Amino acid sequence: MKKAINAWSVPERLSFAEMFRVISKAGFDGIELNVDAENYSNHSLTMNTGKDTLNEIKRLSDECNLKIASISTSLCGGKLGSNDKATREAAKDLIRKQLEFAAALGADGILTVPGGMNDDITVLQAYENSLKTLEELKPEIEAAKIYVGVENVWNGFFTSPFDMKNFIDSLNCPYIKAYFDVGNVIAFSNSEYWIEILGNRICKVHVKDFKRNGGINRGGCFVNLLEGDVNWKKVIPALRKAGYEGYLTAELGIMKDCPEYLYKITSEALDIIINM
Repeated sequence: MKKAINAWSVPERLSFAEMFRVISKAGFDGIELNVDAENYSNHSLTMNTGKDTLNEIKRLSDECNLKIASISTSLCGGKLGSNDKATREAAKDLIRKQLEFAAALGADGILTVPGGMNDDITVLQAYENSLKTLEELKPEIEAAKIYVGVENVWNGFFTSPFDMKNFIDSLNCPYIKAYFDVGNVIAFSNSEYWIEILGNRICKVHVKDFKRNGGINRGGCFVNLLEGDVNWKKVIPALRKAGYEGYLTAELGIMKDCPEYLYKITSEALDIIINM
């Protein structure tokens, strides 16, 4: 397995060139870039990022021997499962743009988040709408040959590994798989249980740690890697058994006063985790 970090862990003021240099220096193999709103940060992709900019980003990352691990986004929340057709079309356009960016930058996968429940949309409607939206994109996804990883986040959509497995299996597409977030399940479950059920459906992995307040379903908070209740000694063998050999992409909050320290301890923690 390889080490990566999400660009959201880097202060917004840094340019792509500056970010690639500090992340490479910290010993990471790759970085996950994000499609964000205009002016979100100096190292965000946007829906308007053009080919010349993409070529420059690729040149800069190659110069630092840093691979683009995947393309995430902050723009997809609730859109895939919306009852509004225009909103679902916007979700499809975002995925198309992510696929375009991944192809240009050499990434083999992107992240999306099914869901969209609210006072007017039931979980069943959001589930069916999310499936329909991705089903309509299947020909384009298969033509691109780039993985679309659906992620388990705290939106009440994937509340068990069976939910995630059945959603993926319903789509019956070799390029629509699971973007599994190890830390997002610790408040109410154990990561290794999910990995066992998802198996080779996992195409990408986010890593963060979570410290429980004494046990499952008692709350807690996200913490730095190796400081929480993720059982890494079970998680890593489970990932290996599932055939996963890709990036472990750390997704952590910015350490405002000393970001270089965050990169250092995260890189070192990933070395320890990968060798478990």
